[in-house]
Amino acid sequence: MERFKQKQMNQNENEADSAINGHFDGRVKIPGWSAGGAAGTPSTAPSSSVMESWREERTRSLEDNEMSLPSIAAAYTTILRGLGEDPQRQGLLKTPWRAATAMQFFTKGYQEKIIDVLNDAIFDEDHDEMVIVKDIDMFSMCEHHLVPIFGRVHIGYLPNKRVLGLSKLARIVEIYSRRLQVQERLTKQIAVAITEALQPAGVGVVIEATHMCMVMRGVQKMNSKTVTSTMLGVFREDPKTRDEFLTLIRS
Repeated sequence: MERFKQKQMNQNENEADSAINGHFDGRVKIPGWSAGGAAGTPSTAPSSSVMESWREERTRSLEDNEMSLPSIAAAYTTILRGLGEDPQRQGLLKTPWRAATAMQFFTKGYQEKIIDVLNDAIFDEDHDEMVIVKDIDMFSMCEHHLVPIFGRVHIGYLPNKRVLGLSKLARIVEIYSRRLQVQERLTKQIAVAITEALQPAGVGVVIEATHMCMVMRGVQKMNSKTVTSTMLGVFREDPKTRDEFLTLIRS
């Protein structure tokens, strides 16, 4: 029985690894990175099929939005009634529709694909020094309470003969943040997407964010911030590279 339980736990961990960026067709194996962010022995280079898996990411279409809008609005009407409000009073007549369209916008990352952003923005370039884009504004939705998360994202990578248009780093943040999220997963998804697309020597991502589920409810700590990081490749293996990145994003 104990061996069966251990086997099931290992299988669940493997499935979680393979689903990190919303796809299940291959496991992302990156040198110096293992499940849960724990340091481990460097793994072999990912296969080409795994490295290209970001091209087949799931999406939500505009047609899906149109079809689901009435049911989402109806759900908000039910919520208003459950809160003791009258959905028919003047101030609330259009609220369910507005809330439904707003929620679709807050989660528009489900209808966008990374390949559409990066396909024409990856360039061959003989550059091997660190590239950093910091203070990228980020807005997301906590998947536990459906309230906002907002903050800043800092990204750095060491190119391996390929660079990415700088604005595309912000677009990657936008795609993954505009989904129901937890900050830990969001941080890793951004780093893995850049690694899969560019195959750089290393990637570092740091997110500093405020969670309204902590500010407005629960412990109600107004000035609390959550900081998460994902370091892949030489950013994890080489302390000097990691320290340089962390110093530059704080300057």
